Amino acid sequence: MRHTQLRSFHAVAQRLSFTAAARELGVSQPTITTQVKSLEGEFGVELFVRRGRRIELTETGTGLLDITRRLFADEKEAADYLNETRGLRTGHLRVGAVGPYHVTDMLAAFNARHPGLYVSVTVGNSRDTLRDLLDYRTDVAVLAHVDPDPRLVAIPYRRHRVIAFCHMDHPFAQRRSIRARDMEGQRLVVREAGSTTRRAFDQAMREADVRPKVVMEIGSRESIREAVAKGIGMGVVSEAEFIPDPRIKPLPITDAEIYTYAHVVHLKERQNARLVRAFLQVLGGLLPVSSPSSRRRPSGSRR
Repeated sequence: MRHTQLRSFHAVAQRLSFTAAARELGVSQPTITTQVKSLEGEFGVELFVRRGRRIELTETGTGLLDITRRLFADEKEAADYLNETRGLRTGHLRVGAVGPYHVTDMLAAFNARHPGLYVSVTVGNSRDTLRDLLDYRTDVAVLAHVDPDPRLVAIPYRRHRVIAFCHMDHPFAQRRSIRARDMEGQRLVVREAGSTTRRAFDQAMREADVRPKVVMEIGSRESIREAVAKGIGMGVVSEAEFIPDPRIKPLPITDAEIYTYAHVVHLKERQNARLVRAFLQVLGGLLPVSSPSSRRRPSGSRR
């Protein structure tokens, strides 16, 4: 068994595509196919099932992928360690985030401290961002909500108030703020039920015994802003994510404590990885003095 065979298998298994794997590794597709078939032939196993143009991992392939994820994570950590001896002048930090708003200042500070390091950022929903971290596709993640998991270490980073906003022709546009009870019966355009902002807002409305009228559910902040700007209904958003627009009016909800949170998360087993440590050191300089700066596992509390 050769390293190149495992590398080819890993690339195909990650993307379930021989073409994408070949593109990633910079080799021809026949080369990738030959490497995988040689690995299967050497051990007399089947790693993939071909279903027309699609491929799927077999049970054996899934088990091997778990091993190669750890293998190549360790390989990257070894490279990071050697780069550390050169003062972290080169290396590749992979960051996952649920949105650009919380992570941008971290990246700017990290780049200022380590200008020679290459940083890639993958933006996705919470489920995909967490999965990438657990699968060793990213080194650190910035998440709004973290369920208790002994594999993870989460560091509270920021909290931001959730505000409402409306079209400039809406009666509320003449106000500076609103109260929770003002949302009773209001037409509302919201994110999907699993989003952190939606969850925090829904909980606050239940506690206030207020029932807005959800008329539309959209999976992106940008689309919600456009829907509100066209007068379909009101919206809610983290204050940090509100983009000023002459068509819409931001409205703080004065009598409700509604917040979204940002946590920096990494795998507990990788807390001493060089690039992870370097990122956490930069993060420590960004945390407010009053915020806990020590690492902690996610607790059972939900905020």
